[in-house]
Amino acid sequence: MNKESLISVIVLNYNAGNLLLDCIESIKKSSYENIEILVVDNISSDGSQIACKKKFPDIKLIQNEKNLGYCGGNNVGIKEANGDFIVILNPDTIVDPNWINELIIAQKEFGDALYQPKILSLNEENILQSTGNMLHVFGFGFARDKGNKISNKIEAIEKIGYASGTCLFTSRKVLDKVGLLDEFLFLYHDDLDLGWRAAQIGISSYYVPKSKIYHAESYSLKWSAKKFYWLERNRKYCLLTHYSKETYQKMQLSLMLVDLFVWAFYLSKGFLGTKIRAELDIRKHKKFIEEKYDELERKKKVPDNILIRYFPDQIFVPTNVSQESMNQTFNSVLTKLSKKIKEKIR
Repeated sequence: MNKESLISVIVLNYNAGNLLLDCIESIKKSSYENIEILVVDNISSDGSQIACKKKFPDIKLIQNEKNLGYCGGNNVGIKEANGDFIVILNPDTIVDPNWINELIIAQKEFGDALYQPKILSLNEENILQSTGNMLHVFGFGFARDKGNKISNKIEAIEKIGYASGTCLFTSRKVLDKVGLLDEFLFLYHDDLDLGWRAAQIGISSYYVPKSKIYHAESYSLKWSAKKFYWLERNRKYCLLTHYSKETYQKMQLSLMLVDLFVWAFYLSKGFLGTKIRAELDIRKHKKFIEEKYDELERKKKVPDNILIRYFPDQIFVPTNVSQESMNQTFNSVLTKLSKKIKEKIR
């Protein structure tokens, strides 16, 4: 890739208010100049999309006729983008001026892949939000180092489980091979699914520490019943579509034990109905899920036993979601079960 390559930055908006304006302004201050900015709006009611177009008339504003969710909205942007390289960026972010340049350096070294920058808190700039997202054997995704303070250690570009959808950089060539975001997911676990699909055909994900962005905590759903619904529904979907039937069969007892903890967690949060709804929705779409499974199995080049070697045995759960004592107990169980699974499907 040379300096003249056009990079399309897609910002999906849904009532982001002034956060959207701040985000676009920071993109325009990027040291890399050949950038196309597309704002895709999921029928915002706060007028932020109109204010954005008024302040930045050179952006491309795409106004959807209905809320297509994170996946559908970003897919619209990808299809309309002209660049050979694509960035999916949340509207509640501020980018460092050199963010693109560092991602380009990584792309030159490691080639066609999925990339994410270091993601820091917008409100507390010395607090990390993600130094790479990780995928667990049982389908849980989490941001590494979330909530930790920045350290002075020297970091190198490294392989990770999947690139965060908060800011994801890749080439159109990669998306042509992997496919677009899965619109069945609507929102949450979409980046996990994309990274997992990529890994299954031999395309890696990387963390680029010298590229930096700053991200506000979720401005829309926060830790709500709705968010927990999408997370659990989509976790189950990914497990059923990404693992081979043989692998899933070997994991079934462990999956049942993990699910007991998940049921207990949802009950403790008062979200029992949310868990039930997620389970019912998966059953409702059984035929579609089987068709998706067949599609991914046909494309798969890297078997499950190779991929799961690199999955961590523990997950990170923020203390504002679950008490530390419960997290420790859950992780202790996950570690034992994860190691057994890895032994079983060698």
